Amino acid sequence: MTTVLIVDDQPMQRFGFRMLLESQDDMAVAGEAGNGSEAVRMTAELHPDVVLMDIRMPGLDGIEATRRIVAAGDRTRVLILTTFDLDEYAYAGLRAGASGFLIKDALPEDLLSGIRAVASGDAVVAPSLTRRLLDAYADHLPTSTAPADPSQDPRIASLTDREREILTVIGRGWTNTEISARLHLAESTVKTHVGRILAKTGARDRVQAVILAYDTKLVSPS
Repeated sequence: MTTVLIVDDQPMQRFGFRMLLESQDDMAVAGEAGNGSEAVRMTAELHPDVVLMDIRMPGLDGIEATRRIVAAGDRTRVLILTTFDLDEYAYAGLRAGASGFLIKDALPEDLLSGIRAVASGDAVVAPSLTRRLLDAYADHLPTSTAPADPSQDPRIASLTDREREILTVIGRGWTNTEISARLHLAESTVKTHVGRILAKTGARDRVQAVILAYDTKLVSPS
């Protein structure tokens, strides 16, 4: 059973999400929050599998709420809702640690599959779109404190040469299938490498691995 905390400042929006989730045999609504502060508090109390997070809310917004939830180190994953796929809110949500985002007018089946994917540890956004977002909003990046040489960053130093190579192409938006074909590796081997990269670097998912590749200068904005 996947437990979901619904976060939205619109009661009717929360009601609609609740009705949809409660129609599923494998999902349960852990609770509802009307703002970011409530979301942070209720996540700490309820430990839901997934937080369905609205972005624009009065008081503490969804971006800062996501950042605090992720920083707490719980297993809870955040799926944010935005108005447009390629916008600053989606970008900010991913950098805050969200495992993906969906458009607010997504089809019900897309929302449900997104929640299931995030709960299972996958990221709900293609790495290529993450790359586009980072390129589009590169000028919003804070001044990096990462060493000029990526190999001097402790997160990168722990990787083997092959793992570093794969992290670099993940940062360029390559899928496992593309990595397999271009680097002449079995796809199962690629998956093993990706799993080790995430474990060694502490990246929560593939989206965060793309952001790590940017932050450590393995990949530069195009």
